[in-house]
Amino acid sequence: MSAPGAKIREAILQAAEAQRPKNGGGNLQSGSVLGEVLRSFGPTHGHPNLEEAILTEFHDLLRTGIFAWGLNLRNPDPPFFHFTDRGRRALERLSRDPGNPAGYLRNLSTKATLNPVANSYLLEALDCFNSNYIKAAAVMIGCAAESVILDLRDQLTAKLNSLGHGVPSKLSDWRIKTVLDAIYQFLEMRKADLPRELREEFEAYWNAFGQQIRTTRNDAGHPTSVDPVTDDAVHASFLVFPEQAELAGKLSAWISSELK
Repeated sequence: MSAPGAKIREAILQAAEAQRPKNGGGNLQSGSVLGEVLRSFGPTHGHPNLEEAILTEFHDLLRTGIFAWGLNLRNPDPPFFHFTDRGRRALERLSRDPGNPAGYLRNLSTKATLNPVANSYLLEALDCFNSNYIKAAAVMIGCAAESVILDLRDQLTAKLNSLGHGVPSKLSDWRIKTVLDAIYQFLEMRKADLPRELREEFEAYWNAFGQQIRTTRNDAGHPTSVDPVTDDAVHASFLVFPEQAELAGKLSAWISSELK
């Protein structure tokens, strides 16, 4: 999804949330919501491309099951529409949900800076998730997470070499699980040197973050059934990823400045 598309999608979700019926009263109508979105972009006279882009994103939200037409069985057709269960879930975390890529990326940017490879996979993962290609999204977010891990591995290896220390052979293994375990084993031996808060975060979350995303990615990448992964599992991977990237960044900073 392009940056303008993500911004428009977020504006539609925000406008629909603002107009969403509360306590069982009122309704959502496409004309009212889309009009508010258009106004949010300021003076738009003579900009039909923007109106087309807004319509495209609105219909994409319908196509991928965030919205559905109808108010109730007496009013099942446009202009009425409603949030689906999937849409209501996205609303719960609108500022950081993968269903709102602009908000998700903003939230991520406050936690970590990705390398270009990880960033490219993440952007494609968001496109897949919001196009309802759940298995593809699982693989792409898994690749983004692996890139973050390999980036940390490379920094640890370079630091050990610069200090003249031996580099554990498993750090250069081609299997990401082996690399993940090797990083954990090395830092586990050095955890007494970590600041208390970072040590506690590392002990509690490093393996859990890696396992959740890696398992979901492997389930999708090794087809044994029609639906090897669920929407909820992939959604969880997206929510975990910023936390994993943030922890990797903290460990990277410690390796760079404190490892001796």
